[in-house]
Amino acid sequence: MFKGKLPDAVLASLLETLPLEFSIVDANDKVLAWNRHETRVFRRTDNVLGRDVRACHPGKSLAKVEAIISEMKKGTRESAEFWIDMKLGDAPQPEKILIQYFALRDPSGAYLGCLECSQKISRIQSLKGQQRLMD
Repeated sequence: MFKGKLPDAVLASLLETLPLEFSIVDANDKVLAWNRHETRVFRRTDNVLGRDVRACHPGKSLAKVEAIISEMKKGTRESAEFWIDMKLGDAPQPEKILIQYFALRDPSGAYLGCLECSQKISRIQSLKGQQRLMD
């Protein structure tokens, strides 16, 4: 369980500093919040806040998103992950994007919602050897 207390300004900064973008959906499938508004790979307009999460996904992936959320609500799934290659802007090569879903639960296990995280991982995949803190 999380320990300590973060002032609102520190929490807001932390959420923007995390090296991934995320969206949070409540137990009724409504979009509550997201970070990295200006730099998101999967952009959202402000009118998405409070709307059904299904409005945020393209038709071709909607059935899978619905299945993941349904299984999380039933308690038969805690997470899901997949990855895609996506051309971003004028970059010469597509970027590998890791997309992960995590069930959010209270201490008794009741479903609170879903955390969707997306992260560019091409640079991470290219790491070789080691680079230690003192190097």
